[in-house]
Amino acid sequence: MSFKSSRSSKILVVDDSPDNVFLIKTILEQEGYTISSAENGMSALAQLEASPCDLVLLDLMMPGMDGYEVTRRIRKEMNLQQYIPILLITAHDAPNVAYGLDLGADDFIRKPVGLDELLARVRSLLRLKHSIDERDEIARQREDFVSRLTHDLRTPLVAADRMLTLFKQGALGKLSPQMQEVITIMARSNTNLLSMVNTLLEVYRFEAGRKILTFQPVNVSRLLTDITSELTPLAEEKSLSINLEFTEDSTTNIVNGDHLELHRLFTNIIGNAIKFTDSGTITIRLTNKPQFSKSYYSESSGKSNFSGYITIEVADTGPGIPPEERATLFERFRQGSHKRSGSGLGMYLSRRIVEAHQGTILVNSELGKGSIFMVFLPSKL
Repeated sequence: MSFKSSRSSKILVVDDSPDNVFLIKTILEQEGYTISSAENGMSALAQLEASPCDLVLLDLMMPGMDGYEVTRRIRKEMNLQQYIPILLITAHDAPNVAYGLDLGADDFIRKPVGLDELLARVRSLLRLKHSIDERDEIARQREDFVSRLTHDLRTPLVAADRMLTLFKQGALGKLSPQMQEVITIMARSNTNLLSMVNTLLEVYRFEAGRKILTFQPVNVSRLLTDITSELTPLAEEKSLSINLEFTEDSTTNIVNGDHLELHRLFTNIIGNAIKFTDSGTITIRLTNKPQFSKSYYSESSGKSNFSGYITIEVADTGPGIPPEERATLFERFRQGSHKRSGSGLGMYLSRRIVEAHQGTILVNSELGKGSIFMVFLPSKL
């Protein structure tokens, strides 16, 4: 893997003083850098938008838009594909250089600019730039590999699922009771593996920014009712009952969301409740009057006021989640200690889906008394 050498690095010098620009440009061009310049902040932003560079040397004190504002816009508003280090250039008496660093600048140098110090800081920031580029490229290649791999794995798994279904149905001949049992186990294992592959693929689609959601009005009560009907056979196998508790004013609650992704979200949460509960009930509540508690753990935006949100609670009577696991439950590849814990991606994917809908997911649990998952989604009404 190769990246730009120092001789091919592009540096943008932003300063309203032609003399300062000439001095810095002369020094850097002698070292083999390609230099462009801008006399004010607006011109600098326009140049970066048109052709990103490898390093910005930015004067703090400029008329109109100063270096602070330029730094803020580069870091907060510009959607640059690669990281660009910013070296602030400031007079000895310039106030509050730390403010510029807090806004996202990487280093600063004071006027009058010394030759050796300038070159040292430029080399240091270009090394930073190239190491970040290398890290990002490795991450992109890894994500692309995993995405392609999981996508390719789905084809034989789907084919195997269909063949096993035909065996179970007797379409390929009558099976002995022993063979029926073996085929059932194989089908269950294949289904679990296919589910893991699908989850991994969805996670990397979100992380690579390739996930496209189609938003439309979704009736949450109807969606939960449909999912409950689909999962009831799994609950009945364990002699569990599923209770739906919809308040009168919640039966018509509508959210603006992707129906498929919301279906995936609540199937995962309710399915987990069934999976980890050996006796008792699964209760699904829907209301638009949430009872928020500080005891909930969340990897969300930290909202404490959920007025205008629909609340969906999924409560189980399972073993509960230990406190040390609740705090990291929604992080990727965080497997629980329970013997039935999966890949550690299901709840992470659930969080990504909820956040894509501008919502929040929380959990409260007590060992030996079960868990409650709460999903807050903005109401369309």
